[in-house]
Amino acid sequence: MEVQKPWLHLYPDEIPHYTEFDNLPLQAYLTKAADEFPAKTAIHFLGKELTFREVHEQSLKLAAYLQELGLKKDERVSIMLPNCPQAVIAYYGVLFAGGIVVQTNPLYMERELEYQLNDSDAKYIITLDLLYPRVSKMKALTGLEHIIATSIKDYLPFPKNLLYPFVQKKQNQIVVKIEHGGHTHQFKEIMKRENTEVEVFEVNAKEDVALLQYTGGTTGFPKGVMLTHENLVANTSMCTSWMYQCRRGEESVLGILPFFHVYGMTAVMNLSIMQGYKMILLPKFDATDTLKAIDKLKPTLFPGAPTIYIALLNHPDLKKYDLSSVESCISGSAPLPVEVQEQFERETGGKLVEGYGLSEASPVTHSNFLWSHRKKGSIGVPWPSTDSVILSFETGKPASFNELGEIAVRGPQIMKGYWKKPEETAAVIKDGWLLTGDIGYMDEEGYFYIVDRKKDMIIAGGFNIYPREIEEVLYEHEKVQEVVVAGIPDPYRGETVKAYIVLKEGEEATEQEFDEFARKHMAAYKIPRIYEFRQELPKTAVGKILRRSLVEEEKEKLKNAN
Repeated sequence: MEVQKPWLHLYPDEIPHYTEFDNLPLQAYLTKAADEFPAKTAIHFLGKELTFREVHEQSLKLAAYLQELGLKKDERVSIMLPNCPQAVIAYYGVLFAGGIVVQTNPLYMERELEYQLNDSDAKYIITLDLLYPRVSKMKALTGLEHIIATSIKDYLPFPKNLLYPFVQKKQNQIVVKIEHGGHTHQFKEIMKRENTEVEVFEVNAKEDVALLQYTGGTTGFPKGVMLTHENLVANTSMCTSWMYQCRRGEESVLGILPFFHVYGMTAVMNLSIMQGYKMILLPKFDATDTLKAIDKLKPTLFPGAPTIYIALLNHPDLKKYDLSSVESCISGSAPLPVEVQEQFERETGGKLVEGYGLSEASPVTHSNFLWSHRKKGSIGVPWPSTDSVILSFETGKPASFNELGEIAVRGPQIMKGYWKKPEETAAVIKDGWLLTGDIGYMDEEGYFYIVDRKKDMIIAGGFNIYPREIEEVLYEHEKVQEVVVAGIPDPYRGETVKAYIVLKEGEEATEQEFDEFARKHMAAYKIPRIYEFRQELPKTAVGKILRRSLVEEEKEKLKNAN
């Protein structure tokens, strides 16, 4: 397919049209960083600092231990951790051991965790002690054999590490004691070992999978996106080319985006390791803590999602904090409102631009320029080595300028396919092109715009939420006759989850009843914020529920209210 690339004439001289990268496995970049910046701080975590040499050495210790437990090349290891030093060490440790990382959201409830462990065939999991009661139940339900548990306090500085258990009790969190032995292992005990000898496997960077990144879809359960070493190295290299004013070994990156989300993994963790940047990690997003961290620790890069920037800008004490260290931010995960972009740039003096991507693309494919021409409301232009085209709905061929169609992308960051799902892979990858399912257009200059999604995915607070998954849970409630879930406009979260329910005849129920039911079966971010009980739902002639018409109804209500 012939592709017009009008965007290339917009590239500043500093950005190459094609990014070159070494044919190396991803973990080799940690070895290179440890050689080049051995004593430089790689991670700052709540006052504790680790050098690149320490992160490298501890990753090798974990790799050696995993191999002793029997981990073979390409076996899957689940990592179920918030942003903390252990998340970085575990990620690279699994790769050094020859394994494949399975990113697992720490918010997952039992049924979600059971599905992912069974689908990925993971025999090993690295998780928090707080999550141990939930995770340990998986041994009877999945092929899970070994649990490696760690505590936040393991990497806290003195005296925070001593005070942490008292803080847990005060917050009514459970304090879990885990014995090191048998099939349960303590991360801190592994780190006391001297052994860093690892059997090195030959890695074909183009073909060998480094990561299974689970993503949902309208077809039901989440799918494991197979991202190769080359996919991840290529996308991180593109990020480096795009942010050409950043200085190797000198920047510091605020790590709020979770590493179990593909954007945080690439734009914070892998970028920092590859470029010798300091990562300033926060285990969860709290607006006050984030403002304090920027004021005190002076990060220069701040990848985020619109909800994060909105929360900071609306903080009552915003003016008390100095945010001027922030030089550049690429916003992902959801559309970035223009007024948020403008206000954030006024507050920091730095640049905030919108980007676009998806798990299947490692994840970034488009972005606005940070330091040159850009268009507000646009997702920008394709990154180096990346082709993109709008496919006409009528012809299936490249559309004319400003004509609506489906966005397709091609490049070295595009996934190998979906794990154990060849038919679904074939449906979205055609002749090397990834069909994104997003509807948009390209203007004459080469800027891309998103108008809608073919998928019914909801993006709320930066999280991807899939209606079908929530509907399946709610259908298990004994009072439900019909249910449909939709994303409705929300000024803060972008969209919020709403469930429309038709009860069985003679039944009565409350929102609270359904909220309590949902909380037992789903991660908190998926739970509907609003429930509406109806006598019937809009449907097509063949009985398919019209989700889109409900969304249009909500938009109309919002318009009339304003």
